[in-house]
Amino acid sequence: RLEKKATYEEIKHAIKDESEGKLKGILGYTEDDVVSTDFVGDSRSSIFDAK
Repeated sequence: RLEKKATYEEIKHAIKDESEGKLKGILGYTEDDVVSTDFVGDSRSSIFDAK
C-alpha cells in the first residue's frame, strides 16, 4: 500500500527515474510493445512494462 495516493503516471515516472539512477542494471523500464521472450537473457532482475 502507498502512504499517499499516486497516479499511474507518477508511479511510472518514479520507476523510470530509479531504473536510470541507483537501480540501473537491476531494474528495467520499457514503454515498447514487448512479449516475454523479448527478455530472455536480460541480466536485469526486474523489468517494468509501462504499457
